Amino acid sequence: MKTDKPLSGMAALITGGAGGIGCASACELARDGASVTIVGRTEATLQSAVEKIRAVASDEATIQYYVGDATDSETLDKALHYAAIPEGDLHIAVSVLGKGGEFKPLLLLDEETFTERLRVNVVSAFLLIRNAAPFIAKAGGGSIVCISSDAAQLAFPYLSAYSTAKAGLEGLVRVAALELAKLQVRVNAVRPGLLRTEITEYLFEDAATVAPFLEQKPLGRLGSPQDIAAGVRFLAGPESAWMTGQSFGMEGGNELTRAPVLDDMARKRVGDRAFEEAQLGRVDLEVRDGGQ
Repeated sequence: MKTDKPLSGMAALITGGAGGIGCASACELARDGASVTIVGRTEATLQSAVEKIRAVASDEATIQYYVGDATDSETLDKALHYAAIPEGDLHIAVSVLGKGGEFKPLLLLDEETFTERLRVNVVSAFLLIRNAAPFIAKAGGGSIVCISSDAAQLAFPYLSAYSTAKAGLEGLVRVAALELAKLQVRVNAVRPGLLRTEITEYLFEDAATVAPFLEQKPLGRLGSPQDIAAGVRFLAGPESAWMTGQSFGMEGGNELTRAPVLDDMARKRVGDRAFEEAQLGRVDLEVRDGGQ
């Protein structure tokens, strides 16, 4: 139903839509009139997210979910077709899928973990951009938004795979934005810092664990999914119509300082002996290849 809301008549798809950032972003888009489809692998989680989104939006809002793995191209294409049905076209696509948190010295990081971080963080975004762009171009243009990380800009020790993946994602955003500009398909990214979500909740169980992150935030607090959703909403909507190929930080000012010291987290992850050995350039093969 058409309204005078700024995103009325637009359809949006969000991968990872049942998680913290995905669900919060869906709330922002739906509240401003977009028809929203969230994609994820677990139906019960998606159903729960739809209830949360509808509570924020309105009873008239079109909120759909699609069960499937968004890193599978065929599944993603079906989800995109489904998302376009309510409005006849697709105008917005948001890539939220990602994974981080290895907290291991580079010398103790196994190849499988490194490759998996690239797949989840970069390949997932590549597939969304590649598969969604023709839909959005057909609609006359629109917006693709990716979720990056301040680890793409800051050198986070013991997060080499995640940092590499997010830096690669931002390179992808710039190239995609340049290629797709003639189609009026904009591609941008939001770069969050540490947020409190269901996935990161374990980090907040001990205040000492998050203290190094908080110390580097000039604004004096850690973030929430709602903080990032506001950035997604801006990049998705007409307010950013003259903006493409950009990635901006929403991370409490951390990029003005430095990455936190994460030695204690890495020690807990691999053990004191293996950590000390890695600092001396010696590799504990049992830790590295055992996937501990």
